[in-house]
Amino acid sequence: MERFEELINNAAGPVLVDFYATWCGPCKMMHPILENVKARVGDKARIVKIDVDEQQALAMKYQIQAVPTLMLFKGGKQVWRQSGVVQSNELVELIEKQV
Repeated sequence: MERFEELINNAAGPVLVDFYATWCGPCKMMHPILENVKARVGDKARIVKIDVDEQQALAMKYQIQAVPTLMLFKGGKQVWRQSGVVQSNELVELIEKQV
């Protein structure tokens, strides 16, 4: 958890966090979407995947009740959050607004 906090607090740009589970169908749908987003935003943002089953303390701290849940952090603060599948165009637009 300390490493995660350090990452979102010290990142040069926005950090998109995907809280997911390996058994979750919609989470699997997010994988190629996030790959597309990463290809489009490059080094302007970090994308981090957090397995809620392996990182239960983080999931509890951020009150993750459904997966996938995506959160965007800027300067250590949460600026956006949504549960469910989100399309790449929307994610790229959100990230670009925070750069």
